[in-house]
Amino acid sequence: AWPRPRALLLDAMGTLIGLRRPLGETYAEAAAVHGIQVDPEAVNRAFVAHYPSAPPLAFPGLGGEALRQAEIGWWGERIEAVLQRSAGVSAPPALAGELFETFADPALWRVYDDVPPHLERWRATGLRLAVVSNFDSRLEGLLKGLGLAEWIDTVVVSSKVGAAKPSPQPFQQALAALDLSPSEAWHVGDSPEDEAGARAAGLRCLIVRRP
Repeated sequence: AWPRPRALLLDAMGTLIGLRRPLGETYAEAAAVHGIQVDPEAVNRAFVAHYPSAPPLAFPGLGGEALRQAEIGWWGERIEAVLQRSAGVSAPPALAGELFETFADPALWRVYDDVPPHLERWRATGLRLAVVSNFDSRLEGLLKGLGLAEWIDTVVVSSKVGAAKPSPQPFQQALAALDLSPSEAWHVGDSPEDEAGARAAGLRCLIVRRP
C-alpha cells in the first residue's frame, strides 16, 4: 500500500475541467467573423492531429505582458496550423488574440461533476492541493471563475515555469511551493505526460480515464 500523502498535485484540463462544447465550433465561429468558412469537425480532427507535435507551451524567464504575448503567439501558431490543415487557409492576424480572450472565459468550460465533492473531501481530511498544468496564465482566472480556486493552495502552469510535463520542473515547483518532498505527494492526471513527468519528479501517479 502507498503511504498516505500530505498533498495531491492535480492536472487541470481533462482531469478537473473540460470544454463545454467541441473546440472546433468555437474556432469556426471566430473564423466566420473574418469571412472564413471552416468545418468544425475538420477543425477538431486537425487539432487532435497537430497538437501532440507542438513545441512545449513554456517560456523561460518571461513574465507580465511579454509572457502574455508569447502565449498568444504560441496559440496563434496552433491556430494557423489547424486552419491550414483543415481548410487550406491562413489565420487572420487578429484571430489568435481574439480566441485567446474567448477561451479565457470560464463560461466555455465546465467542472466535471465528481470534482467539487472530491476537492471538498480531500481538504476536509487535511490534504493540501496544487494544480500542475501544461497551460498558460489564463488558468488561475478560469479556476476562480469556475469556483475551484478556494480549494487550491497553488497553481503551476508550464508557460510561467518555462518547462512543460513530462519535464519534472512543474512538479518540483509545486512541491517547493507546498514545502514538501516528492514522497509526500501524489499526482492525479489523465495523460502519458502526467505519468512520465510525475515519475521523473519521483511522485506516485494516479491516472483518471474520462470518457
